[in-house]
Amino acid sequence: MMMTTRGWALACALAAAGLVAAPAALAQAFPSKPLRLIVNFPPGGAADVIGRSVAQVLSEQLKQQVVVENRPGANGNLGADAVAKSAADGHTLLMSSAGAVTVNPFLYPNMPFDPVKDLTPVASAARVLVFLMAHPSVPVSGAAEFFAYVKARPGQLSYASAGSGSSPHLAAEMMKRQLGLFAVHVPYRGAAPALTDLLAGQVQFMFDPGPGLRHVKDGKLKLLAVGSPRRASAYPDVPTLAESGVAGFDADSIFGFFAPGATPPAVVNQLHAEINKALATPKVTEAIRSLGAEPMIVSRQDFIDRSNADRARFGAFIKEAGIRVD
Repeated sequence: MMMTTRGWALACALAAAGLVAAPAALAQAFPSKPLRLIVNFPPGGAADVIGRSVAQVLSEQLKQQVVVENRPGANGNLGADAVAKSAADGHTLLMSSAGAVTVNPFLYPNMPFDPVKDLTPVASAARVLVFLMAHPSVPVSGAAEFFAYVKARPGQLSYASAGSGSSPHLAAEMMKRQLGLFAVHVPYRGAAPALTDLLAGQVQFMFDPGPGLRHVKDGKLKLLAVGSPRRASAYPDVPTLAESGVAGFDADSIFGFFAPGATPPAVVNQLHAEINKALATPKVTEAIRSLGAEPMIVSRQDFIDRSNADRARFGAFIKEAGIRVD
């Protein structure tokens, strides 16, 4: 039977609607299985605390389990590389300090992946501050007194970091160069093991990204200053390093979520919205603030812009200081 002009038009319209609906249906199908969240630092550190708190809420929102897997090593490169080489379907994500994509390319002569091409920023999570802490055996009561104490004892004090090239390491190097201090660097495989040795007195000080704050109240550590341009909202009485004589000091680091580079934009946008929703919950906000950090709920473009700015800032310092990791 011959189809009328009106019937033909209706058929075309229905076909077009089907074509439009198909991608939407595919997008709605995500997630189709449990998600894997790789944290590229050990358990107990800032990335782990933030990642696990978000994963728990995200599981409830997506109706799929989000399994957290710690894969530390090479200042975050091992975990980031695992995500970069995973299927680009949104079911594998990375929780990391921005250093894995903004700092490591300046430190490692042979990166196992291209941070710009192989990873795509999904959502920022927090602005993580670093706090200058000392073991109680160091006989000082403030930052200025601490600077004088270290300067009078070149090479006699040692400091811990979460690893060579980590934000705590770079913070200490920036402080040392600006003040003309000499102390021995002891790198660890993450902030948690570094904190353990600081508490034991094996090292004398470190820039801690938050987990050590709970030990300040009971006198196990001394909190001397915060390495941020402005005071921490949770510790308004603690001065910044800039206020303590280190002009312009800024060692803040942005922690966030990344996906494999070829992940479909629709999936990335869905994850961005869901992660921002999780970040706004009291449970996640409390976990972030327990580190002395600040929740950072911004657009993807703002996250990308901040990462680019940090890449330029830290890259210039690393080149000037000649810091390398073999």
